[in-house]
Amino acid sequence: MSLKSPLELRSSIMYDTAASPVPLIAPNPKRISPFSPTIKLLSDLQIKDKTNGLKQALRNGKKLDDILPDAFALVREAAIRTLGQRHYDVQILGGIALHNGKIAEMKTGEGKTLVSTLSAYLNALSGLGVHIVTVNDYLASRDSEWMGAIYKFLGLSVGCIKSGMSDADRKNAYLADITYGTNNEFGFDYLRDNMKFNLEDMCQRSFNYAIIDEVDSILIDEARTPLVISGAIEDNTKLYNIINNLIKNIEKKYYEIDEKSRSINLNSSGIENFEKLLYSKNLIGSQNLYAPENIGILHHINQALKANFLFTKDKDYLVKDNQVVIVDEFTGRMMEGRRFSDGLHQAIEAKENVQIQNENQTLASVTFQNYFRMYPKLSGMTGTAKTEAAEFSEIYGLDVLEIPPHKSMVRNDLNDEIYRTNEEKWQAVVKEISKIHEKGQPLLVGTTNIKTSELISKRLKRLNIKHEVLNARFHEKEAIIISQAGKPFAVTRINGRVSKMRSCTKRVHIASFSTTTIAVAVDLIAHELKNVTALIKCPPAPTWEQSTHFPVLPSLQLSQSCKEPATTPRADATMDKALRLT
Repeated sequence: MSLKSPLELRSSIMYDTAASPVPLIAPNPKRISPFSPTIKLLSDLQIKDKTNGLKQALRNGKKLDDILPDAFALVREAAIRTLGQRHYDVQILGGIALHNGKIAEMKTGEGKTLVSTLSAYLNALSGLGVHIVTVNDYLASRDSEWMGAIYKFLGLSVGCIKSGMSDADRKNAYLADITYGTNNEFGFDYLRDNMKFNLEDMCQRSFNYAIIDEVDSILIDEARTPLVISGAIEDNTKLYNIINNLIKNIEKKYYEIDEKSRSINLNSSGIENFEKLLYSKNLIGSQNLYAPENIGILHHINQALKANFLFTKDKDYLVKDNQVVIVDEFTGRMMEGRRFSDGLHQAIEAKENVQIQNENQTLASVTFQNYFRMYPKLSGMTGTAKTEAAEFSEIYGLDVLEIPPHKSMVRNDLNDEIYRTNEEKWQAVVKEISKIHEKGQPLLVGTTNIKTSELISKRLKRLNIKHEVLNARFHEKEAIIISQAGKPFAVTRINGRVSKMRSCTKRVHIASFSTTTIAVAVDLIAHELKNVTALIKCPPAPTWEQSTHFPVLPSLQLSQSCKEPATTPRADATMDKALRLT
């Protein structure tokens, strides 16, 4: 897509010429600026009264597009008075894109959190509610308080859905004009409501409009992850232990693994061997594992195979307080209270020799894809959406709009480095960390699992490099660790987490690494997204969050070199695990 400068965009309607001649942004952004001088003269109370005036205008027949310039100008002024932050013109473009039901692709640090306030406020004026979806409880709580200052200043109410809330508190949060929460909480509340018998007991009201942060992660990567509410059935815990004892010592020649689809099954030799073994132990009545009466045993065998050879401790799950706790593969966080479906969790409990909970049956289930398609109006924001533009359009009817950065891109994206062996890679990584640390630069080191983060930690301790580890083992310390991550000489290793932090220096050095050999690297390109790299050095440009004043927006011409490199294609493997709430 050909990008104009922000000033040029203010005097024209923006089109995505690569997709269709349909305008992606309307009305014209330049209609917003003339309102600012007038609004600056208003008192705080007069600005709040403007909200009531806009609501009345909607009741009198005006449409949201008609009052957009007034609404956006009010939000811009409210942000200045409450947060000391002013929406730049490119952020106004992002807000208009969100209002029009588009996906705004904005580079990291361009202020997507602030952008969402524009569209959220405008659409909340209808009184039908706006849901802002984040990827974790921390961001939902933080953003509802941080951005909530703007909404409350303008006379709107703000709610936040968090785990552990009562139904009464949830209902009040959903009745607010703008409600923050995670995709999991919104989805499970929908399932719980559909299991209730009385309408007045339901927490959620009718869907109206949702803004999804990190939209590519939720609507694409996690799209087919089912949310499941289940209830207990008959006790088969003893059978899980029996089958696990038979499976854990099985020879490799008896089973086949498909890494791409993450599946495992007995081969013909394995089936024959197990039929004889199970029959000799009186676990099956006939030497035919596929007989109707033996299907239950076959299911236990398949789940035990997955538990022992596909799911890895400290990567897919943790053992904490004698319980198996799932680790979210997208955020690296523990998901306490959630369980794998179809007996897989019980099979893992048998593998780890912890107490086996009763198996459950599915009472209600929905995928993120099906849930979010129920919203009449949907939009999202992320730093990487263009690579999935075709999927967004085909599945959700969402167009992707690239929003230009406020300032020219100065980050230096270096080429990937691939090493022959793991040892060579780790030596290079530690050497690079040591070199950067000596300069006093804060350093972030990204890993794909807990085991790798702790391996790097041991090597850094040998060199007496003080550092912090942020993974599922130290979930409770997240806020403290993140708050210190931008300080000089700070070294922080983050395992698969989605967090936002402010830098205390102008240059934050980020190191990310994953595979080593070329063969493994090629195999993991689809699975590990763009983490097939040894070292990536990224000194980012100052962001709107670091601004202490509000300069006049300069004319900005974007060249091809300013565009962020395309990410590696996403994995499209079938999700075999479900988030289960019992």
